[in-house]
Amino acid sequence: MNVVELNKNASSGLVNTEVHNGVLRLEMNNPPANALSLGLMQALKDQLDAARQDASIRVVIIASATPGRLFSAGHDLKELTLHRADEDQGRAFFARTMKLCADLMQAIVHLPVPVIAEVDGLATAAGCQLVASCDLAMCTDTSAFCTPGVNIGLFCSTPMVALSRNVHRKQAMEMLLTGETIDASTAREFGLINRIMPRQYLNQVVMKYAEVIASKSPLTVKIGKEAFYRQADMSLGDAYDYTAQVMVENMLARDAEEGINAFIAKRTPEWTGE
Repeated sequence: MNVVELNKNASSGLVNTEVHNGVLRLEMNNPPANALSLGLMQALKDQLDAARQDASIRVVIIASATPGRLFSAGHDLKELTLHRADEDQGRAFFARTMKLCADLMQAIVHLPVPVIAEVDGLATAAGCQLVASCDLAMCTDTSAFCTPGVNIGLFCSTPMVALSRNVHRKQAMEMLLTGETIDASTAREFGLINRIMPRQYLNQVVMKYAEVIASKSPLTVKIGKEAFYRQADMSLGDAYDYTAQVMVENMLARDAEEGINAFIAKRTPEWTGE
């Protein structure tokens, strides 16, 4: 198996990275809870920004380096609390943290390749937001999810953005207002998770999905992902007008011509990404 370890970023190994067959695996390594500290969020965003510039990357997986415990406990509350002693009572640091978090989540959505969350453990608050921001999410049957900010007087307003775009409104409000933890089956029922499986199969199944996606035309996947998120915020008529034009431009691409010709000739297409 040809696995290539990428260069460590400037955040002291907070994200472990490796690439296999065009699939970039990012493992959060901020024990014990993978709290989304400023350093971890910046490390993740740096890796996503680098992946955007690397044409060989076809899929990204976000996972934990310590599976079976916490996928991510959300924002680092200890780090945030320390800055209450600042002259502005922490306002500037709080703003910086929330801005970086928003930038990270949007970087996932705007990345031209799909991002899969591989969850084994508890994803809470901004950790749940991270799962909701990914294009696909798969978890073990012992994983759990919650947005418990209301329990500590801090409503999960930014996690709400990603959550409400993946989960039905009343179910999102249930999670946000009660702060209660939902199990994997409920998360799938709510629309937060795609697939559930025993722990021993998680990595294998996620890699299978990633490799299937990586085998497609990278141009086609890029076009499709961008169009998916753009049309979602449009009216029905505007969405059809926009996607019709996308289809026209897609049809003119070399990969579409190659794919259709290969289908007709019953052969495997050879993608160029053009």
